[in-house]
Amino acid sequence: MKAVHSLVAATALMASSLTAWQAGASLDTIAQDYIRLVLEVGEHEPGYVDAYYGPADLATQAKASPRSVAQLKTEADRLKAAAETARTSSPMEAKRARFLAAQLKAVRTRLDMIEGKRLPFAEEAESLFGARPTVQPLSDFDPILSNLEKLVPGEGPLHERVEAFRKGYTVPTDKLDAVMRAATAECKRRTVQHIKLPEGEQFSLAFVTDKPWSGYNWYKGNANSLIEVNVDLPVFIDRAIDLGCHEGYPGHHVFNMLLEEKLARQRGWQEFTVYPLFSPQSFIAEGSANFGIDLAFPGDERLKFEQETLYPLAGLDPKTAPALIQLQKLTEALAPARYTIAAEYLAGNIDRETAIALGQKYRLVTRGHAERDVKFIETYRSYVINYGLGKEMVRDHVNAAGPDQNARWERMEHILSEPTLPEDLN
Repeated sequence: MKAVHSLVAATALMASSLTAWQAGASLDTIAQDYIRLVLEVGEHEPGYVDAYYGPADLATQAKASPRSVAQLKTEADRLKAAAETARTSSPMEAKRARFLAAQLKAVRTRLDMIEGKRLPFAEEAESLFGARPTVQPLSDFDPILSNLEKLVPGEGPLHERVEAFRKGYTVPTDKLDAVMRAATAECKRRTVQHIKLPEGEQFSLAFVTDKPWSGYNWYKGNANSLIEVNVDLPVFIDRAIDLGCHEGYPGHHVFNMLLEEKLARQRGWQEFTVYPLFSPQSFIAEGSANFGIDLAFPGDERLKFEQETLYPLAGLDPKTAPALIQLQKLTEALAPARYTIAAEYLAGNIDRETAIALGQKYRLVTRGHAERDVKFIETYRSYVINYGLGKEMVRDHVNAAGPDQNARWERMEHILSEPTLPEDLN
């Protein structure tokens, strides 16, 4: 019995010590442990760490001796509790604590998933990314398809007609580099009119194949990025501005630069030197990057730039540009269909071939693009919500600043340079 009493006493002492540590731990201490935690999770799941530009020795230590998944789960619980009870001295510090707690909740969820646990689609999305999508029945999108039937009349399935229509807007391979660089330069020109960027910032551009995505920004730190464009499939002219803004300005490149400059460097908040992909940070990253396209090119400004600059560079007829813009506007309303297809496929309610067919029908893409979409779902699962729902929430929050473009850009900059969570956009 004496041994039992000793064990109980020791356990109580450990619990008391943990509570004291939680109450007294500074956010800086929690942040350092959070970095180690994320880096070690990355050793269990390749691709989990999207970017890291902190001290190299932390990455070396994580690689040399990562803790077990069970140990990391305990650590995530400890740090989340500490972040939730940490003392803060300002509203910005309170945002920092909430951000850390939300990121740690996502880490904990992902560790469960590494061990094989699966949640329903909407619940998984909320646990990882901090926002719960509405999964609509695909029949909700049939009226949109009916409207598109009028835009692209003819015989055969609508997606085949749209495919044939889009082929006329393919950027020739030998002109793709010039088109992409011109589009990205214009995205940057428009962004720097409103957001001051760090001195010496730059990116490199590469064309790659055999990827589950169409474009990717690999942030390297020190205001440098590698932007990769997947050329497995034809790249249409409208993707140039989309990718230039989304991956570059005011998208991922700007987002990561501002977090590094404003938070990691100026405030010393080192948790922003590491970016776990499956986290609320990605919801903000993808949503702001997608809305950044519309913010940079309001009204007819996109059409004007494409007609005057991009179409001639690509050797395409500028007079055909309005028809593609009209198609874009109608097909954007189909974006939430992606959640439904993903939810049904991940739940095992439809097989891979059915998911591909539904992608062709409701996303109006080629079979190759639909196959890539399914590969993306298989790789990233509920991550797909970040593009559509993320854009909607960022758009509504930014536009609430009013019609003045300067006010909207100012609000966007706050989103990009603060520890912003999805709940902050409500």
